[in-house]
Amino acid sequence: MAEEQARTSQGRWRVFHDKFVVEERYISAAARRNLFRIAVVLIVVGIVLFSVILTDVLLRDGVADADEPVRSWLLTLRSGPLTTIMIILAIIFGPVALPIIVLVVTVAWGLLAKHAWRPILLAGAMLTGVILAQVVGRTVERQRPPLDLMLFGADTTFSFPSGHVLGACDFLLVTTYLVYSRRRNPRSAVVAFAVAGVGIFFAAVSRLYLGYHWTTDALASLSLSFVVLGAVIALDTWRTARIPGERITGTLSKAETSKD
Repeated sequence: MAEEQARTSQGRWRVFHDKFVVEERYISAAARRNLFRIAVVLIVVGIVLFSVILTDVLLRDGVADADEPVRSWLLTLRSGPLTTIMIILAIIFGPVALPIIVLVVTVAWGLLAKHAWRPILLAGAMLTGVILAQVVGRTVERQRPPLDLMLFGADTTFSFPSGHVLGACDFLLVTTYLVYSRRRNPRSAVVAFAVAGVGIFFAAVSRLYLGYHWTTDALASLSLSFVVLGAVIALDTWRTARIPGERITGTLSKAETSKD
């Protein structure tokens, strides 16, 4: 009886231990180089794009010139049914529903998968996005559009960047990468990123339509998300991607042989 309990205890400890063994996988040397290149490009493009947008916002020039025309145009599209749809989207990607969705996804993924590396990366990326939004917002201190034109309650917090859009971008892009980077079908990855792009578009449009953000707020959020995604790809590739002949230091991910 004591031996059986000891074996059960050891088995549970092994399962818990395996959760925190970083999953490693074999890919070609060219594929690993391409992943690092993509990561660098995303980070550089994100930083440059954000810098340009921030400069234009501070100087009220360049890209920021489109803020008022876009807002005025969206005002002409307002209707009861469309407003309801946009409010639903705002709730889904808002500060209450989205964290719950992220929590459910990360916990369920962490419990069901053999390794918790990817759920932990997703949680870290989302937390990084929250910190960036708070730091940048309090540093720039940009005012939102007029309060009387907001359709879902007044919001007096800072406008730049959009936390809703940044959260949606991080969740959709990072989750798509973490899932499809372990699959061999590039077409499915392209389709998945296209679907993620559609989701990001509607998340951004909902915030602009409801009167809470300027166009440059949403673009700044997208640019910051590029940086976060690039960092996730670089970290994940550095820690998990091995080429044939390299030593595997952790347990091989079962994603090599099945979908988890």
